[in-house]
Amino acid sequence: MVGNEPPRTSFAVLGAGSWGTALAMQMARAGTPVSLWGRDAEKMAEMARTRSNPYYLPGFRFPDGLRVEPDLARAVHDADALLVVSPSHAFADIVRRIQPLRDTQPVAWASKGFEPGTGRFLHQVAEDILGPKTPIALVTGPSFAKDVAAGKPTLVTVASSHPDFARQVAHALNNERFRVYYSSDVVGAELGGAVKNVLALATGICDGMQLGDNTRAAILTRGMAEMMRLGKAMGARAETLMGLSGLGDLVLTCTGDLSRNRRMGLALGQGKSVAEAQAEIGQVVEGIGTAEEVVRLADKYQVSMPISRHVLKVIQGEMTPQQAVEALMRRDPKPEFDELDS
Repeated sequence: MVGNEPPRTSFAVLGAGSWGTALAMQMARAGTPVSLWGRDAEKMAEMARTRSNPYYLPGFRFPDGLRVEPDLARAVHDADALLVVSPSHAFADIVRRIQPLRDTQPVAWASKGFEPGTGRFLHQVAEDILGPKTPIALVTGPSFAKDVAAGKPTLVTVASSHPDFARQVAHALNNERFRVYYSSDVVGAELGGAVKNVLALATGICDGMQLGDNTRAAILTRGMAEMMRLGKAMGARAETLMGLSGLGDLVLTCTGDLSRNRRMGLALGQGKSVAEAQAEIGQVVEGIGTAEEVVRLADKYQVSMPISRHVLKVIQGEMTPQQAVEALMRRDPKPEFDELDS
């Protein structure tokens, strides 16, 4: 981007969990003026005092350029642009809170999932609240917060229908340890980031049952086919789903031990309940809520997604993991690719 960089944009990162904290740290390392806001005033005070986030990213000190801001109105007012980093179920609430506080600031987010109960993409939620003229963008891709906080090489995509804002967000994050691409395919980027969480549950369940490497490879491959079918029906570009926000994020979340969705699946495969596993993990597991929305979309667009559907049945207690695996394996032989083209 050298020689074609937009003016430096200051950001407020809204959401001080592990991912929000890591992205704020990355912006500061990239030379971007950035503040970090979180809901819990007591925790924010501790973070300001220790210059770290001992609750979600212990052991990583904040860069000097990161400012901890406990006041939401001040964080919004002082920034040129906003980056919302929250669980998908809390996304609409935060955007509604910032709408009367913001002036003309564009809004990006790094949340993955759908609006609970409606299956709407988060860009549709954002447009509904902020209005169609507000530039919006999504940060997504294969990225664990702990690795980003540690400065390990990471690649992500910024998806937006507003190219100037996409470049601003990319420039705010990009440095020699964090490479950023941008794309105009918002639907594909959001879909990949959501569906992969459900497939990570499936992979974790099979690994928890100790079904072996063959099974894991099959879940990744056939899960990718499900993602591609739904993406085609919804107008996503195939290359987006084969890129960082689709295949890249799928591989990371299904195989990485830092993945909360994979860890949830492991626990379910070992016979634990959703509540027991959730208590052990201690953070939001997006795939639990996303599974229902994915199946709702599959029904709406009449797309076959048997892995996702059986994951939902396990979550809802309609099947045991063993019963779900047996049901999937008993399906009749069929062409591997014809269904993608139908």
